Amino acid sequence: MSKELPVLKVTMLGRFSVSWGEKDIAFKRTTSTKALQLFQILLYTKETGIQRTRLLDYLYSRDELADMANNLRVTSHRLKKMLVDAGLPEYDYIQIKKGVYKWNSPMEVEVDALELKKLIEKSEETEDIRTKMELLTKACRIYKGEFLPELSGEDWALLESVEYKKVYEKALKEVCEYKKAQKEYQSVLELSKSASEIYPFDEWQSVMMEALVAMNRYKEAIQIYEDTAKFFFAELGISPSEKMMEQFKEMSERVSYKPQVLKDIRGGLKEKYEEKGAYYCSLPSFRDTYRLVTRIIERNGQSVYLMLVTLTDGKGRPLENKERLKVLSEELDHTIKCSLRKGDSYTRYSPNQFLILLVGTKQENCPQIYDRITKYFSREHKTWAQYLEYYVSSIVDVEQKKSKITFNGQNDL
Repeated sequence: MSKELPVLKVTMLGRFSVSWGEKDIAFKRTTSTKALQLFQILLYTKETGIQRTRLLDYLYSRDELADMANNLRVTSHRLKKMLVDAGLPEYDYIQIKKGVYKWNSPMEVEVDALELKKLIEKSEETEDIRTKMELLTKACRIYKGEFLPELSGEDWALLESVEYKKVYEKALKEVCEYKKAQKEYQSVLELSKSASEIYPFDEWQSVMMEALVAMNRYKEAIQIYEDTAKFFFAELGISPSEKMMEQFKEMSERVSYKPQVLKDIRGGLKEKYEEKGAYYCSLPSFRDTYRLVTRIIERNGQSVYLMLVTLTDGKGRPLENKERLKVLSEELDHTIKCSLRKGDSYTRYSPNQFLILLVGTKQENCPQIYDRITKYFSREHKTWAQYLEYYVSSIVDVEQKKSKITFNGQNDL
């Protein structure tokens, strides 16, 4: 192995990429998928090599081939040509000894996944807690996402991916707990932010919020909660965990403001941009508005109605097709905003349902409001009108449980 040649650096976590020195190695679109898979397998097993029988299983277990051995020979030949065409020097890159295939190259090779694994193993052998945490922190920073995501359909790659995620999460939890004890909150924030970007539904945002609160950065923590809640409702139709909601409550109580004149306070309360139409709220905000309005009407007797608009498959059943649901729900969101008054508010209650709070509306006006929504929603595609259904009830009836609108589970108002 020549020390004069640049290092071949390989990324397998989050994406697959190869660079040699200052040059990114790009493979042609016509590159054989099997040749690329063989390349990835040989790089990943470069330390020990891989038995021919296992290699055949990795590459061809799902293919009905009469002669897998011959296919492996053809694939090996294609791989060697592919590497040279990509700009690597001519070399016998595949070494075969006693039925074991092993990567063989004139340059040193660094694979991020293998480097992470070594750091974890070294940390397990280390007794000094500070050194251990330094190793685990390096490992966490190497992790950028799923192992070879393009091969997630292959059993061997999927199993490795699951294992890497477990190792990453375990290491990150240990590091964050240690750093919180050391009051290294900025480092905790950085690491948990990276984790939340990779796995946005695993609630690493909760750790971010905890770190920000510890640094007295309450407003930023509250913003993270609000962004996360909105994201969860938009993507999954659910609310964050009780832990996150409790954190939000505590933060809201602890936010401290310097004394300000009324003009400055009003500026902070106003909407940043003047917008037409109904006001969209996250579900937690809508819930608070609903509860406040319920209290107000007890005193002044104002007429307030709650409307539930549901996207269906056109036959009265909830729409479940994800692609169609995404398109129609985005359009319905826009429709509600444009069809209602500025004094009305609405929220996305579930992936296929929207709740609308109609303040000062009479019962006889509710069908007209729904007709307005339907016409706007189907203005370009007349058939879309069949995908909407609605039910409306006064808040008084909802509260007295005389309404068909009921709320259960974590979305309970």
